[in-house]
Amino acid sequence: MFRSFLFFFGATLVFNASNAQPSFMQAQKENQKIDLIFKQKEDTLKKQFAAVKISFPPKQIYLRSFKYDSELEVWVRNDVNDSFKLFKTYKVCALSGSLGPKRMEGDFQVPEGFYHINELKPNSSYHLSLGINYPNASDDILSDYLTPGGDIYVHGGCVTVGCIPVKDNQIEELYLLASYAKDNGQDFIPIHIFPINYNNTRSFRYLALSIKDNKEYQTFALTLQEAFDYFNHYKKIPIIGIGSRGEYYVIK
Repeated sequence: MFRSFLFFFGATLVFNASNAQPSFMQAQKENQKIDLIFKQKEDTLKKQFAAVKISFPPKQIYLRSFKYDSELEVWVRNDVNDSFKLFKTYKVCALSGSLGPKRMEGDFQVPEGFYHINELKPNSSYHLSLGINYPNASDDILSDYLTPGGDIYVHGGCVTVGCIPVKDNQIEELYLLASYAKDNGQDFIPIHIFPINYNNTRSFRYLALSIKDNKEYQTFALTLQEAFDYFNHYKKIPIIGIGSRGEYYVIK
C-alpha cells in the first residue's frame, strides 16, 4: 500500500507540472514579436545595467514622466528594502495639450498624477504599448462624469493625442523591463506623471507663471511636488491617498 501511495503521489506531481500555467515571461515570449525583441535586446540591457552597476534583471521598476521637460525616467531596484536607482532617462518625442491634468475625452491632455501600468500590449498600433490606468479613483471624481477619456499609454511611434510616446527602440527596452518586473511579482508598476521636473529652475519658473491665476491647479501642482520631493529625498515611492473630493495627498 505504501509503495502504491508513492506512485500515485509521483504521478500527481507529473500531471500538475504538465498542466501548470506558464510564467508571465513565458507567456510574453509566446508572441513571436516579443520573443525576437528579447533575443535582440536582452544582452544590450545586461551591458547597460552593468555599466551603471545595477543588478540585472530588476525586480521592480518605477517610471516618472515630466510633461514640459519631455522626459521619462526609469528607476529600478531588486528588493523592497532597497532604494531606487536611476537607470535611464528617455526623451518623450511628442507632446499634445498643455500643462494640467486630463479631465475629459478629446482634450488632448496627457494625464498628471499617480498611476500604474495596467497592461502590456505587444500588438499595438504604435509598435509596443504600456497601458496607464487613467482614469484612476481621483479622475473618477474630478474628470467629466460621462466622457473622462481613456486608452492612455506609453508607446512607440512618436505621435500622440494624450499619451507618452518614445522611440521604438526605447519602448522595446521599457517593455522588456516591465516584463521582467511583472515576472518577478511586481503586479503594479507605478508611473507618476508630473507637469515639470521640479528640480529644473527654468521649468519651475514656467509652471509658476502658467498657474499664477489658477488657484485650483496651484494646489494640485504643489501636491505633486510634495510627492516628487519625497521620492528625491528617500528614493522610495510615497504612499498617495485620495480624498473625498478627489484630491491627492501624500501619506508618506
